[in-house]
Amino acid sequence: MKAVKESEGGILVDVEVSTKSNKFEISGYNTWREAIEIRIKAVPQKGKANKEITKEFSKLTQNPVEIVSGHKSHHKTLKIYHISKNEFLKILEPYF
Repeated sequence: MKAVKESEGGILVDVEVSTKSNKFEISGYNTWREAIEIRIKAVPQKGKANKEITKEFSKLTQNPVEIVSGHKSHHKTLKIYHISKNEFLKILEPYF
């Protein structure tokens, strides 16, 4: 999966975000964009969507998460600290 790359101190994850969903969910993998597709409840205003994304991925992985690029875009790159690519892919298995 090209959306997940090893990085110093953690991994980088490319995500494609759809807003205004009824719940947060990982909805699949976009092979064309090479990104994990996620749906979130928040609207993209005043950082609400970014906060929801970092909060939910922190909960999912039990690790700190930050957005390193795409703050104002539907395509974002997340940095998830203290986790390997293999550990993250195991967490994602139920969603694919």
